[in-house]
Amino acid sequence: MPLKKETKKLAKADHNSLWHPFTRHLEWEEEEPLIIERASGNYLIDTEGRRYLDGISSLWVTVHGHRKKELDQAVKKQLRKVAHSTLLGLSSVVAIELSEKLIKVAPSGLKKVFYSDSGSTSVEIALKMAFHFSRAGGDTKKTKFLSFTGAYHGDTVGSMSVGEVDAFVTQYKPLLFKGYKAPYPYCYRCPLKKEPATCNLECIKKLEEILKKNSSTIAGCIIEPLVQGAAGMITSPPGFLKEVRRLTKKYNVLLIVDEVATGFGRTGKLFASEHEKIKPDILCIAKGLTGGYLPLAATLTTEAIFKSFQGTKESPNAFYHGHTYTGNPLGCAVALANLKIFKDDKTIEKIQPKIKLLKNLLEPFKDLPFVGEVRQRGLMVGIELVADKKTKKPFPQNKRTGAKICRRARERGLIIRPLGDTIILMPPLSIKESELRKITKIVPDCIKAETEKNKE
Repeated sequence: MPLKKETKKLAKADHNSLWHPFTRHLEWEEEEPLIIERASGNYLIDTEGRRYLDGISSLWVTVHGHRKKELDQAVKKQLRKVAHSTLLGLSSVVAIELSEKLIKVAPSGLKKVFYSDSGSTSVEIALKMAFHFSRAGGDTKKTKFLSFTGAYHGDTVGSMSVGEVDAFVTQYKPLLFKGYKAPYPYCYRCPLKKEPATCNLECIKKLEEILKKNSSTIAGCIIEPLVQGAAGMITSPPGFLKEVRRLTKKYNVLLIVDEVATGFGRTGKLFASEHEKIKPDILCIAKGLTGGYLPLAATLTTEAIFKSFQGTKESPNAFYHGHTYTGNPLGCAVALANLKIFKDDKTIEKIQPKIKLLKNLLEPFKDLPFVGEVRQRGLMVGIELVADKKTKKPFPQNKRTGAKICRRARERGLIIRPLGDTIILMPPLSIKESELRKITKIVPDCIKAETEKNKE
């Protein structure tokens, strides 16, 4: 069916002027354009009027669905007051109220909230805070950071330095600072060549070896709790996160927990840290903070870290970091409304049956001949595709198998994205059980269609 005149016009303008993130433009410009015009509930609607189930929460941010009445109203109400006012030398009603609410719902011990605009900046802030805290305490040798294999913490220089996904960092390695890398328990492809049944968390022993040898130079350890998102939804085994917290305490290293992807209900609790009852020194949040409405992030930290920036009466100090829209009132207002929905609607309680249903619906995926592993934590899912199930041999990169499967799903009214050849599912928490059934019908059909074609 031919595209509408307006769609063609927009597509031409897109190709002429717009630079998309993480996009191979030579391929993008050859495809039929998908231009979203509006949304409703768990669906996106394009300029042709076609509806698509939002299977990745518009890149992991939409929580309660699109056009949620309470969130719409929160933005409108705040617009009638003030859209923006700086936090430099001033304060804001909603910024204050949100900081209080976040401290109440976050893991205990976190007492101060520093706002920014994205997951990457929340991590940059955390790294600077940890570095400064060590120097303020006299540990001037603590200049490095410990992170994990496969980590992704954002695209700014500091966050890339503690990340490891090759596609995101390889070209920029000359810009990055060096640190230490501990093995993350990617049990399907164990970095230590162990078997899950007998390894006894060997990766924890490696972590302790690094800490024991280098803790005097490590300002902080940063981790994505329970699930490494951009690595392909790699889920850590029970107890791993708790051991990381124990060892960082033992060796006097600050623990930075990056809950940008895992926060706000994605794993089945408000924060992934709650599953193993850990208390981080610094917590990074973004994405779902505003329910998917506006770019807002926060870095939460302890009173001790906050006080390390104060200096003395004779020589007062400050944290010299910020940006123009720090604590933007519109973002704070909708974030407050988002938290209220979690409480009033009992969102965490209501998603538990959906998590169980999704687990059951994913079971048949494991029998598909080209599915190597299915990983799930809450409503976060990674389906890793392989060319050979016995050897775990991946498909050749140039076949773009994952991308082609997601394209097939789009033709059937489902928006999902791959990470390499791992198909990612992360629907909004508002997803209906019937919609979960729809997703888990479309995806295996598309996997079968594409992988059988490759087999031929």
